[in-house]
Amino acid sequence: MQARPILWIIIPCYNEEQVLPLTAPMFLNKILSLSQAGRISAASRVLFVNDGSRDKTWDIICDLARQDEHYLGICQSRNRGHQNAVLAGLMEAIDHCDITISIDCDGQDDINAMDEMVEEYWKGSEVVYGVRSRRDTDTWFKRTTAEGFYRLMNGLGAEVVFNHADYRLISTRVLKHFADFEEVNIFLRGLIPLVGFKSSSVYYARSERLAGESHYPLKKMLALAFNGITSLSVKPITLITGIGVCVSLLGVAAAIWAIIEAILGNTVAGWASIICIVCLLGGIQLISLGVIGQYVGKTYLETKRRPRYIISERTWEDHQRHWIEEET
Repeated sequence: MQARPILWIIIPCYNEEQVLPLTAPMFLNKILSLSQAGRISAASRVLFVNDGSRDKTWDIICDLARQDEHYLGICQSRNRGHQNAVLAGLMEAIDHCDITISIDCDGQDDINAMDEMVEEYWKGSEVVYGVRSRRDTDTWFKRTTAEGFYRLMNGLGAEVVFNHADYRLISTRVLKHFADFEEVNIFLRGLIPLVGFKSSSVYYARSERLAGESHYPLKKMLALAFNGITSLSVKPITLITGIGVCVSLLGVAAAIWAIIEAILGNTVAGWASIICIVCLLGGIQLISLGVIGQYVGKTYLETKRRPRYIISERTWEDHQRHWIEEET
């Protein structure tokens, strides 16, 4: 009989002092219920990743770790963003468990979907994506832009699961291969499918945030979307080339037409047409340079090989320090 897998739930946290006391018991109860049902090992854990929070989030994580051995926590040396926080948790767990499930701290993702994810793992799936079945809790603008983003990503050739964010189960086998991906600019929902292996999806309804405020305003969402596009696809550069060819052909045609009209004596002096053409071409050139600059900038950052995360503290190191102090 297959041994029960050890599960680590990876939870990135950034200024979550209001919601963490509410959701932490939920994650613990899920670990315990799955263990009692014989689906996972009793050695499973809940790992919080403090992403450089400026409030009392890390203090709460440390208190939780002292209260129950199922809680673990790591603290990044500074805020490095949601994707890097999830990555830090996954890489920390890789040598200690058989499967991981990453989920946000705010309680919006249906925690009961973990039961189905684990069942899919037992059936042979190495990656299980948590996919939103509907977007009733989103505003019309957010729903439209989010769904448009997924369609755009797939249209540009990037493999992303429609309406899937970062709620997913990944086996350690997949994680060990994923560790070979050394990009500095990471977009996990696009990189994980590139690893391959058998995958499946679990559908769930997303609810409202339990407490606190969202840390993903429109500015951050747009930045994440653009980072995903430029990290996973070079089609924008191909499109720029196509636009450049089309504009050049139009320019040649316009020049021929202008010469013919000049020879026939039909030309009329007019600055409006010239201004429109100059503005159009100038706008296209600036946009093209901006997109190309983004790729050049990303290449520059990749060549630096800077660390994607730095762990400054671990709760179990804190326990060891207290134990040594008591012994001495």
